[in-house]
Amino acid sequence: MIGRLAIVGVGLLGGSAARAVRARGLAREVVGVARDPDRLAPAVREGVLTHVTADVESGVREADLVVLAAPVAANERLLAAVWAAAAPEAVVTDVGSTKAAIVQQAQRLHLERPLAFVGGHPMAGSERSGYAASRADLFAGATVILTPTEATEPRALKTVAAFWEALGAARVLTLDAETHDRLVGAVSHLPHLVACALVAAVERWEPAAFDLAARGFRDTTRIAAGDPVMWEEIFLANREAVVAGARAFADALADLAALVERGDGPALRAALARIRARRERLA
Repeated sequence: MIGRLAIVGVGLLGGSAARAVRARGLAREVVGVARDPDRLAPAVREGVLTHVTADVESGVREADLVVLAAPVAANERLLAAVWAAAAPEAVVTDVGSTKAAIVQQAQRLHLERPLAFVGGHPMAGSERSGYAASRADLFAGATVILTPTEATEPRALKTVAAFWEALGAARVLTLDAETHDRLVGAVSHLPHLVACALVAAVERWEPAAFDLAARGFRDTTRIAAGDPVMWEEIFLANREAVVAGARAFADALADLAALVERGDGPALRAALARIRARRERLA
């Protein structure tokens, strides 16, 4: 049981965390911190949030656990204010999909004032955004990655891991922040970039084809409907991994296109069989 949970940024992830906490009775109070508290009036009416404030300092001051759930660049800007206002015994975590920058910032702030921070990333989401898109089961069965450092207090790591397990996460893994960013760049950020590029390619090549788009195209490009502002921040925050992944994808696409261009059926079939076998191992 958490005495007071403060969620800074109550959108899809923050709102879903608040809903899950309330559904499972995991906190006595859930405080939301948002730029426009009026937009979260429904969350207060529904009992998901105890109250909402636009003031970071008052929102996190007496919290036992603080979750930064704004977009990645905003989380980095807000961390200093949270760090200054949080109680000495509080644990602070985040949900951003890039970790190196915020972990480094937390290490710098720790030199000025010791405080428990654990970087976190629930591998769950939707192409929709905002509190209206949140749901209590968003994290059910999800993988959550935590990025502790050598200085991370075992108490804090245990607290954050238990929090996500209580919200329904199937796996809680630990990685160093740089490894996290590289691996997530491959399986999360690159697919989003590719989905966007696929829509852009059809628009450039045969825009009339959109009228014929069926489930296959819609499913393949679903994530391209994500929030452009959020994804701009993610791509730029993890630019090294995203660019490296884009180059690897371009090479793989060029290899397949070359087989098609040559009309090399046996080689194409063998390549598709290898790819299919690797994809099937994901299950």
